[in-house]
Amino acid sequence: MKVSLKRSAFILTLSLGIAASLQAQTSWSPVKGRIASPWAERVDPSRVLPEYPRPQFVRQGNWKNLNGLWDYSITALNQQRGQSQGRILVPFAVESSLSGVGRTVGKDSLLWYSTQFTLPAAMKGKRILLHFGAVDWRSTVVVNGKTVGTHEGGFDPFSFDISAFLKKSGSQQLTVKVWDPTNEGPQPVGKQVKKPGGIWYTPVTGIWQTVWLEAVSPAYVMSLKTTPDIDRSVVEITPAVMHAQRSDKVRLSAWDGTVKVSEQLIGTHDKAVLSIPNAKLWDTKSPFLYDIKVELLRNGKVIDQAKSYFAMRKIAVGRDANGIKRMLLNNKFVFQYGPLDQGWWPDGLYTAPTDEALTFDIDKTKALGFNMIRKHIKVEPARWYHHCDRQGMLVWQDMPSGDMYQDDGKFFEGWESRVGILDRGRDKPRTAHSKNIHKKEWNAIMDALHNFPSIVVWVPFNEAWGQFETVEITKWTSMKDPSRLVNAASGGNFYPVGDILDFHHYPHPLIFYKDAKLSSFAIN
Repeated sequence: MKVSLKRSAFILTLSLGIAASLQAQTSWSPVKGRIASPWAERVDPSRVLPEYPRPQFVRQGNWKNLNGLWDYSITALNQQRGQSQGRILVPFAVESSLSGVGRTVGKDSLLWYSTQFTLPAAMKGKRILLHFGAVDWRSTVVVNGKTVGTHEGGFDPFSFDISAFLKKSGSQQLTVKVWDPTNEGPQPVGKQVKKPGGIWYTPVTGIWQTVWLEAVSPAYVMSLKTTPDIDRSVVEITPAVMHAQRSDKVRLSAWDGTVKVSEQLIGTHDKAVLSIPNAKLWDTKSPFLYDIKVELLRNGKVIDQAKSYFAMRKIAVGRDANGIKRMLLNNKFVFQYGPLDQGWWPDGLYTAPTDEALTFDIDKTKALGFNMIRKHIKVEPARWYHHCDRQGMLVWQDMPSGDMYQDDGKFFEGWESRVGILDRGRDKPRTAHSKNIHKKEWNAIMDALHNFPSIVVWVPFNEAWGQFETVEITKWTSMKDPSRLVNAASGGNFYPVGDILDFHHYPHPLIFYKDAKLSSFAIN
């Protein structure tokens, strides 16, 4: 009897110990004393942003979401990761409330992440890709103690093939090291600053979009580039295929629901031109989306396939009946009007608490009668643009600003007096390193967002914030994507380049009174 009691006590103690350990592993709560959005209470640490993160290119089945509680630590630049300092809820930035941490990092420190994962049975024997929606800013990825690669850029997605770094079975170790100098470096930061205040916001360091695994075939279609042409009634589709053999083929088909509209078989390095007869045009009132099916064939057998979508729409500049230049949507004048959307959340900073929250502003903007959103010096997750595609919301997409300080460290002292029509010769002198960072990330952002039909305008610069080589950057942007308009410098130093002259004016509230006994006066 005593043995039985001891054994029961041992089992009970062991069970309690395991339960306590599991509770410690999953324990999470937002940082107290911070403003919360209505969606904060719906954040589940065991199921964080579970939606498929890449709606423009969906490969069915084999994917695994790695969002959730990871170990983290913050160290000096010359130190290694060391012991865990706690748990962080990925993908919320370490400074945010929803991360459960609420700590700043800065240029003199490193942020370390660590987690373990096991591959589902269905993924074994396949090529494994590790995807990051966005990590701000320089990230080094290590799998099972071996460095996979490094990426610089806080707003563009990136991936690594980690197949060669995985163990044959069991738990896999993933470590991510991040360095982010925020506004003390030349890289794009948007409105992040070391000392927030006024119109300047909290730093966003580290992982802030979904991290996920994808299992693919030994040869696979990595991406598609789709460009519609409504005047020719075609859509051009260029696939990017990895590890293909010379005889492999790509079959592309366009679908209107269950009806196949067009199909073409091409080589893996070719471009398809699919005819779309009697095209249903995408616009703000009828945002029709066609589906795409892509298949990689070897000896006539499908070895990889995925789905995407596109829209038949055109954005251009043309003259109306009075000879006045207008922005045209599908060759017709559509007056575009909407808010400056900065995409910040009180609890998640750059990251919306839920997908429902992500769509909320789009839905409300549409309900208020607007048809356009200017996405202000920030890039959103792919799902945000997908929702705009579905809603028929036009998007003006900014490049996040960077290297915005003058040599004396003062931010745009007297910038208001420098903003004027054709106020030329005011480009900021930036180092070659700074320029290259900007150009590289802008190129990556445009590549990542190219297929979203909602985006109709690219905005390389905002109000002279780090503005440089305006003519060259604008012309390059137009040449890279002639299917969209370019707003060279929104409210900034203007040059005779690009498609739009965008003047910013912020009048103060003003009421004038006239009285027979009083002189005119104004109340602000």
